[in-house]
Amino acid sequence: MGDGTGEVACDQISDGFMLTKQPETLEFLQTRRSRPAKTLTSPAPERDALLPILEAGLRVPDHGKLEPWRLMVLSKAALGRIGQMARVRGAELDFEAERIEKTAIMFEAAPLMVAVISAPVESPKIPEIEQTLSSGAVCLGILNAALASGWGANWLTGPLALDEVFLERALRLDAHESVAGFIVIGTETATPPERPRPDLDLKIEWVHA
Repeated sequence: MGDGTGEVACDQISDGFMLTKQPETLEFLQTRRSRPAKTLTSPAPERDALLPILEAGLRVPDHGKLEPWRLMVLSKAALGRIGQMARVRGAELDFEAERIEKTAIMFEAAPLMVAVISAPVESPKIPEIEQTLSSGAVCLGILNAALASGWGANWLTGPLALDEVFLERALRLDAHESVAGFIVIGTETATPPERPRPDLDLKIEWVHA
């Protein structure tokens, strides 16, 4: 982008294309903070506001262009139904009462939820783990896009995200599918304090040879 002097800020030129710096994007990524799901309330984004968030979320690394994922947008009515199914399934699995309640409330209290479905595709070249990681990238992409759009958002899983019986009953998933994440999106009621972040010296190894 120009600065009014005819000059363009860029960090490198690759294959003839100029890569433009986006310091505001980097600042967002360095300061992003998920909002606890229990602090999110209505209103949630309507369809027209949600679609650009989902579009951005699907712009992820996808080796082989397999698109091994799909999305389910769960409305308040659907979440109430799923919450009741979570209570039933939790009892069948002999969860403690507190765990059953917490699992059900995760759905029932959400103003809006996007289920990111991991749906691996048979491929002789692309291992399933790469496809699963791509589904995780979709979760983070939707989360960050929602935050960048001014909504509060949180990425949840919970004890039933990989339970085939619950997923078939509640979401009608096929046997090979699972949930990579339940993304809760809504209006935040409280800004959480900053959490401890990784010590870069402990987490980064510089290999020079």
